[in-house]
Amino acid sequence: MKSFARSVLAVFVLRAVGGCAIAAAQDTSNPNMPPKVLVIGREFTKPGKSGVAHEKTESAFVQAMKRAKWPTHYLAVESLSGKSRALFLTGYVSFEEWEKDQIAQQKNVTLSADLARAWAGDGELLSDTDGGAFRFNAEYSLRPEVDIAHMRYFEIARYQVKPGHDKDWDDGMKMVLAAYEKIPGTHWACYSAVYGSPDTTYIFFTPLKSAGEIDKEMGQGKDFEAAMGPEGMKRLGELSAAAIQESQSNLFAFNPRMSYPRDEWVKADPDYWSPKATAAPAAAKKPAAEADDKQ
Repeated sequence: MKSFARSVLAVFVLRAVGGCAIAAAQDTSNPNMPPKVLVIGREFTKPGKSGVAHEKTESAFVQAMKRAKWPTHYLAVESLSGKSRALFLTGYVSFEEWEKDQIAQQKNVTLSADLARAWAGDGELLSDTDGGAFRFNAEYSLRPEVDIAHMRYFEIARYQVKPGHDKDWDDGMKMVLAAYEKIPGTHWACYSAVYGSPDTTYIFFTPLKSAGEIDKEMGQGKDFEAAMGPEGMKRLGELSAAAIQESQSNLFAFNPRMSYPRDEWVKADPDYWSPKATAAPAAAKKPAAEADDKQ
């Protein structure tokens, strides 16, 4: 089975076996809760331009934010499946706070100039970019509190619901949530699309400490089926077929060198969040064209 952020997603998509804390200006009253508003920027890298090459250009953004002592932080993750891309996740307590952050950046002449220069270099490595804004959906989340500072991966699953089938989706989600409430250790955070994606888009983030957790969660399918029962699985398959237009699940790895992490994260795990700069490979000393071929 796939995951619904390892679990839910699969069951809902596979027709009942028949056939996204995250970043910055979060609510400080509970820093382990996901932010209420999540802004996601995606950068699709050209072939051979990911890895060290992209880390180098992204470091210009990080250094600009550090010099400005900017209060809004972000987390960068890179794809381990699907198209080669990096996601930059920034959290806010509200859309108003997002607006204030954008206005403040525009008014800061030095930071704006530094970011513009960083974009000029970074753009040479990219084939495309896009972005979106999402709202935390507590109703469809399960045990979303998590210590992001010690996580290393995200399973990110995207669902698009068919127009007019919101109730089928909602009924199916309630069944899935009720079943997984009985299975300890299962958790995810759900976000609903506001801008940049169809209104019926839902994104699920499952944070993982290690890839070993994927192996563990793969074995939870039988526990889920037992919790649902034969009739429940049949009904879930019907709702899934009726509600889901398309879906996809991918694995992403955190990249601390491309992130601008919160101070609490750095203090919690300094060796991970404050890595030494990556040494330039020997090929970097060769002519640029040849070095690019080696990336």
